[in-house]
Amino acid sequence: MLHKNLNDWVVRLTQIDLPVLRRTAQEIERMREDEDNITAKDISSVILHDPIMTIKVLRFIESRRKTQHAEITTISHALMMMGTGAFFEHFTSLHSVEDLLADNPVALSGLLSVMSRSRHAALYAQDWAILRLDLESDEVTISALLHDMAEILLWCYSPNEMIEIRRRMMRDSTLRSVDTQQAVLGFDLMKLQLLLAAMWKLPALLRSLMDTDHASLQRVINVNIATSLARHSAKGWYNAALPDDYAAINAFLTIGEDGVMQNINSNTLFAAREWRWYNHRPAAAWFPLLPGDWPVE
Repeated sequence: MLHKNLNDWVVRLTQIDLPVLRRTAQEIERMREDEDNITAKDISSVILHDPIMTIKVLRFIESRRKTQHAEITTISHALMMMGTGAFFEHFTSLHSVEDLLADNPVALSGLLSVMSRSRHAALYAQDWAILRLDLESDEVTISALLHDMAEILLWCYSPNEMIEIRRRMMRDSTLRSVDTQQAVLGFDLMKLQLLLAAMWKLPALLRSLMDTDHASLQRVINVNIATSLARHSAKGWYNAALPDDYAAINAFLTIGEDGVMQNINSNTLFAAREWRWYNHRPAAAWFPLLPGDWPVE
């Protein structure tokens, strides 16, 4: 049954033991069997493929934090504070999103597409943060990875409504996503996301980087253009919004038009190597960038 009340959703999603990608659970189990040879870097690499697993780790370490100072904003820091032994002890018998949505393949496809897109955005944001000499690029990476957290969770727990939102948006390209979410769900996803982030006590820095109210900050600009590019290129490179994305990237990085395209291509190809995590066609599958209209699904 759909929870129309926003606060009901916050409570419900706070109480649920959230599922993760099946590949995440398998990789963690594989590392557990070889724990003596596994480093925190190995574990972090697995976690940062999966937005939900990232949330689980951040929530867990926050629940263990004894001081109100020095928030833990990265997975590597969380693992350092936790220790690999405690990580494997706590994160056992992980449930998978594939099992949760086994009877709804359309919703599962929708969920995996958003998780794949979130990983693409995280890789773009990470690279651009490094190019801008951001000393804490991991914070930007995680913020981009979690930018569509509420959308991911509602694909898990309100799949039919998410399918309806997608159906309406595909039928009428003039619809605003916020208005469509409001019409179908009774609220927009960003409101849910910010309430969840506050309830889960995610680090204030990460919350600010995911919040469009801070859009003028350089690191927020990074996250926003990375998630925008990932969203607009997910189904092909003919989206009418992409030229604006390219211009925004150039303004942000000042590397010229050719530099922008080379950067996008290299990052997109790198992301494509990971497609088996999501069993979803990556944006690189739509290369090369040829002129003309993209066919409607």
